[in-house]
Amino acid sequence: MKTRSKTISRNAIAFPLFALLVSGCSKDISDLHNFIETTKASNVGSVRPIPQFRPYESFTYSAEDLRDPFVAAIDLTEEDPGLTKDSLHPESSRPKQYLEVFPLDTLSMVGTLAQKDDSWGLIKDPKNVVHRVKLGNYMGQNEGRIVKITETKIYLVEIVPDGVGGYVERDASIAVGNE
Repeated sequence: MKTRSKTISRNAIAFPLFALLVSGCSKDISDLHNFIETTKASNVGSVRPIPQFRPYESFTYSAEDLRDPFVAAIDLTEEDPGLTKDSLHPESSRPKQYLEVFPLDTLSMVGTLAQKDDSWGLIKDPKNVVHRVKLGNYMGQNEGRIVKITETKIYLVEIVPDGVGGYVERDASIAVGNE
């Protein structure tokens, strides 16, 4: 019995509410049409004109007069008959020294030592171990041979590939505090 009374009370509330909503809708929507027309009239947009493109101009590329980029620009043997590709090369028979394991830019000079006529450079490797080096020692991965030691720099001569199958010497140095 209680469920029937709940249903009746719900219907008693829902029916007048539905009737109120339906009666609120009228068939006169002229104000809506007026609003749409004024909105359309006030927001007149413009379209940009189509851009004008220049016609394609063809270009003929002629490279017959240029050198081949895959052929060496200079021939080293013509400059000096005694110089060949095999005259300068890394010493493969020489045993590698410990500091040749590290790239040169990972090593840093931390000072020098001198005793009578002998002088040594102090080099710190990436593992923070300090090594004593002297003239003629090697370090770096490009056969860098020490040629001069001053209080602030160690000078080396490296042997690097020249890009055309041979090798060239390149000067390099490590300065104090170069970390």
